[in-house]
Amino acid sequence: MNNLKIEDGKFVELRYKILDKKTRDVLTEVEFPLGYIQGISEILSPEVTAELVGQVEGDIIELPIDIDLLYGPRDESLVATMPLDTLDEELQKVGTMIPMENDKGDRINFTVIKINENSVTVDGNNPLCGRDVIFVLEVLTVREPTNEEARLGGPVDDVMPGLKNAQSIH
Repeated sequence: MNNLKIEDGKFVELRYKILDKKTRDVLTEVEFPLGYIQGISEILSPEVTAELVGQVEGDIIELPIDIDLLYGPRDESLVATMPLDTLDEELQKVGTMIPMENDKGDRINFTVIKINENSVTVDGNNPLCGRDVIFVLEVLTVREPTNEEARLGGPVDDVMPGLKNAQSIH
């Protein structure tokens, strides 16, 4: 374990989960370590990465986050009910994500939140909106980035997944 601290330009790998502040239930969790270069990669919100500065490998921090700052306040106009037959059958499941566009052409992912005999209700708000949450971040790695990582602004494996062990073809 090294003693490098997280600062701009350092390669950082971490795992995180998001807990409901009241119940401590896990709302979402990353399965694989997330790698980025501090101050360069925009993989986490600036509010989160700012709190990581000064941390070292092995540190675990709990960070209460105001979801309204990240995603804006909950917008009830993004909740809509429509006839069930407007959705293809494979999309008629609670939890299904459906990409749609608003009037301005912005892409918004809607989540199916309720289905009954005749209708389906979808919600375009981020599923965390309106919740008090805590980010739990576990710092796995802090090191200097390789030349390739520095050039690409992040982990090399994420750019071309699965090619790490592939044979080159000439």
